[in-house]
Amino acid sequence: MGFSLFANLAFNGLITGLVVSLLALSITLVFGIARFPNAAAGDVATVGAFAGLLGPLAGGGTLWIILCGMAAGALLSVAFYFLLFRPLAGKSAVSSLIASIGMAFFVRAALTFFLGHDQRVYPLPIVRAMPVGPLRVQPTDIEIVVAAVLALAAVFSILHLTPIGKRMRAVADNAELARVSGIRANRVLVAMWLIAGLLAGLSGTLLGVKTVVSPEMGWDLLMPAFAATILGTIGNPVGAVLGGVLIGLAQELSTPFVGFTYKLGVGFLVLLVTLLIRPQGLFAKNSLVR
Repeated sequence: MGFSLFANLAFNGLITGLVVSLLALSITLVFGIARFPNAAAGDVATVGAFAGLLGPLAGGGTLWIILCGMAAGALLSVAFYFLLFRPLAGKSAVSSLIASIGMAFFVRAALTFFLGHDQRVYPLPIVRAMPVGPLRVQPTDIEIVVAAVLALAAVFSILHLTPIGKRMRAVADNAELARVSGIRANRVLVAMWLIAGLLAGLSGTLLGVKTVVSPEMGWDLLMPAFAATILGTIGNPVGAVLGGVLIGLAQELSTPFVGFTYKLGVGFLVLLVTLLIRPQGLFAKNSLVR
């Protein structure tokens, strides 16, 4: 096992971590503002991945796959808010959590019923990997990194540089005070669910570009995303992104030692050790409103 092997594993870990970070950021935004962990986020990502299959039908490449996936994720996420989570507003967080779990199972069952269990792949051209120093880089890898970084930059710009972002952080800090100050919480929540859906849809399509599209892929992505959210401190967007990258790197770099089958458990081992040493998470001093 030489340097080239670990360099490629680290690069793959970065890609995996960025995909996980997108869904972790979606979960963090919902938790920070709506105050409950959204267990349906993974299945929103799955719907986005399946919607991405429509992109090539329109004659488009990776960009159209991403746009279709993000649009589907956003529409489904906002629909969840109006049909399910808005009526549950004011009730306990457990009610919303259980409702999100039920919705996740419903979406997964519907996808399986109508589309079956078969795995699908995006009809992208097969291109030989390019040597970049010790790395072997696929063009799709570069597209995934660019798309993820641009999306993360856009979300953080919205949170910190726009009026709606400032309102989101105000509601996350103190919802009642925000309402007294004249902030319309309903509009903030719609914007938040829209962004959360866009992120989930993007994470699903990027995972589909990297691997395959299947009805269970969202569940496989949800667990590392929740781990990243907790690792980076719940409610902390920056921590969610960094936690996702750490989880991705830990999983991929452990592959030569534990094998492909068990690498998913390594991310949770990192989470367990962190909780034992620093139970509040790695970035507890930061929060959504700062």
